[in-house]
Amino acid sequence: MASSDTQAFSLLEERLQARQVDVSSVLAALQAQVIETPSWGYADSGTRFGVFAQPGAAVTIAEKLADAAQVHRHTGIAPLVAAHVLWDFPDDAAVESVPALAESLGVRIGSINPNVFQGREYWMGSFANREASSRRKAVQHCLDSVEIGKRLNSGVLSLWFADGTDYPGQGDIRERKRWFQESLAEVYRAMPDAMTMLVEYKPFEPGLYHTDIADWGMSYVFCKSLGARARVLVDLGHHLPGTNIEHIVAFLLDEQLLGGFHFNNRKYADDDLMVGSINPYEFFLIYNELVKEELQPRGNPRVEYMVDQGFNTKKKIPGMIQTVLMIQTTYAKALCVDRKTLAEAAGNGDVVMAEQCLLDAFNTDVEPLLRRVRAEMGVPEEPLKAYAAGGYQQKIEQERGIRAGAGGLGQ
Repeated sequence: MASSDTQAFSLLEERLQARQVDVSSVLAALQAQVIETPSWGYADSGTRFGVFAQPGAAVTIAEKLADAAQVHRHTGIAPLVAAHVLWDFPDDAAVESVPALAESLGVRIGSINPNVFQGREYWMGSFANREASSRRKAVQHCLDSVEIGKRLNSGVLSLWFADGTDYPGQGDIRERKRWFQESLAEVYRAMPDAMTMLVEYKPFEPGLYHTDIADWGMSYVFCKSLGARARVLVDLGHHLPGTNIEHIVAFLLDEQLLGGFHFNNRKYADDDLMVGSINPYEFFLIYNELVKEELQPRGNPRVEYMVDQGFNTKKKIPGMIQTVLMIQTTYAKALCVDRKTLAEAAGNGDVVMAEQCLLDAFNTDVEPLLRRVRAEMGVPEEPLKAYAAGGYQQKIEQERGIRAGAGGLGQ
């Protein structure tokens, strides 16, 4: 580190010590942080109006893993890659090739994500489809995904369903709920003991009248009925405007049912924008609840931290590096809260001081901390600049060009 960086770190260390923050513990926590990036985040994506191809976008699982490895190489905290079964594994050979390839690149497969929303047979739903044959196909696909997860040593089956209806009377909501319970239970029973099922919710889209798993409470009920290895997945974009997401997070943590996140951000609906890009203070308050659980654990199992974003206008890899850095920065700020003063202020009814403890941490420039962490981990202190200078982006754009069917929404 340069002398100016050392001086900046020393000044920040003094301020944090005055807040009764153990800087060595903060550094250790930041070095232990693990973020999972999505394979589909390196492929072409778009909007409901069309797919917008980029030069260099990944098509095969090999290319996606290579691109994800660049993110991990430049940040040091993104070793996991979420896999999407239909998009990443067109045949058994693709599955067979992944373990050795991922290991050679310094990454590994994280969550396994079935796809029960894209086929024509799922037009009227998957687990809640009125046609038994469509329900059966969806369940079998999830069972096959469990087997793929076992082969890839994945410990997470991540489930999102597009099931819903557009008009009142289109379906019997109670009957659809029972179909969901039966189907989820069959998949849950097939999972090995080391695998966790994450059940995601979403209030609307594509269903415009009702969605079968519309909010965290419905996901909670399904998970409770399944068993200890089923937990709720919170996608930050899957909430109605004004929802207090940090409240949901705190509640689920206390219930020991928070399983993981899909990190992104929204302005209007499920926009899949970069996490923290629209409301960074909300993201900080979410991480504040997570850090409280780390410092004072109440029994919630391991939380999976996963990115789920679509880069339509940003280049894929630098956009993902920027995302990981935003997560790292927000985590660092949440670790800088003066929790003793906060507890005293809250206990004394000092609302101003309690809020100020959070604002002080949120407004802290944690860059000196992050530079120290990166230096100790042997990764670039300025990851985005290092990636831009490394030539990988130019190389893949020249070699891959623009191609159809780029392994995600571009299929």
